[in-house]
Amino acid sequence: MSSRLVALIIAVAVALPACDDTSTPSLIGIGTTTTTVRIVFLGSTARRTDLPPSAQACVTGVGATHIHPSWRNFAGIPLQAFPPDRYEITLDDVPVATRVSFRVNDQNACDENPTGAVTRDILANGVRLTQNTTTPGNGEEPGYALMVAADGAVSQ
Repeated sequence: MSSRLVALIIAVAVALPACDDTSTPSLIGIGTTTTTVRIVFLGSTARRTDLPPSAQACVTGVGATHIHPSWRNFAGIPLQAFPPDRYEITLDDVPVATRVSFRVNDQNACDENPTGAVTRDILANGVRLTQNTTTPGNGEEPGYALMVAADGAVSQ
């Protein structure tokens, strides 16, 4: 056999097993199904002292400031406080190119919403979001819907 034919056979033999490997995309971004999103809530980490007594049941029910993401069946996940005025969480399993939603609940929002659902000051990968959907909770609660590209770009 010629050396070119031998080289071709070796190249094909090495490449074929890689064709069955679906865990590693051949091009960056191709085949990616999830990406990372950092959710930031710009809100005071100290509990407000001016909440009316009527908000006490909500404050007790909300507990720690947390998020309910749709791709995790709206399970509650605590946000990390960064005093004095920010909470955040980085989620590394957000579906790509799929409409997802989430809700943030905070005790300080109990006078604006009876469930403590936050309706402003939320960012996803640096993009300020507008409250644009409802999520399941105690009835329908205000939330956010968005789509994320494989590179982390957020659209609403």
